[in-house]
Amino acid sequence: ATKIGALLVHYSSDYVFDGSGQRPWRETDTPGPLSAYGRSKLAGDEAVARCPQHLILRTSWVYGVRGGNFPRTMLRLAQAREQLTVVNDQWGAPTSAALLADVTAHCLHQLARNPKLAGLYHCAASGATSWHGYAQQLLQQARALGWSLRATPETVLPVPSSHYPTAARRPANSRLDCSHLERTFGLQLPPWQQGLAHWLQSISENPTQ
Repeated sequence: ATKIGALLVHYSSDYVFDGSGQRPWRETDTPGPLSAYGRSKLAGDEAVARCPQHLILRTSWVYGVRGGNFPRTMLRLAQAREQLTVVNDQWGAPTSAALLADVTAHCLHQLARNPKLAGLYHCAASGATSWHGYAQQLLQQARALGWSLRATPETVLPVPSSHYPTAARRPANSRLDCSHLERTFGLQLPPWQQGLAHWLQSISENPTQ
């Protein structure tokens, strides 16, 4: 990319941070990944940043219409079970792949006119929730759309991360401050609930995806 003068776009992760505190992470905060995945994403950031023209978008909790993801899993479980248990001490912003695609296209359009805007930005839907709150909102919206579910938002029970031990530590605070992106590119990122509603509508209309 450097040799031919191309712009290099790279998608990074909240996992480059250690997840401490409650304040949303800024681009200027010192990284401190907890896992091999987080270290590999940070190494990617550093490598891509050596390209003079780069756009690095750090995001969180990504889901899309296709493939496996958290909301698909929750819907499947809610159809089979009357009660679910979901972690309530990890916080972030569910971000749709569609939003990332739209933001990327908008940024590329402006970068073509002003290459000096290239750099590192945080990009996630606005607002924040726990995985537990995410699951409750999902079931509430799905039921409003007519989904037949055995579980309800009220029967999604909160549990600590220790209830589901994993080999790799996950950050408790995945909030990202996206104000730098919004100011630079003239954007207003939508609330995460709106993206989830669009996703649900899409898979309701195309259930085989």
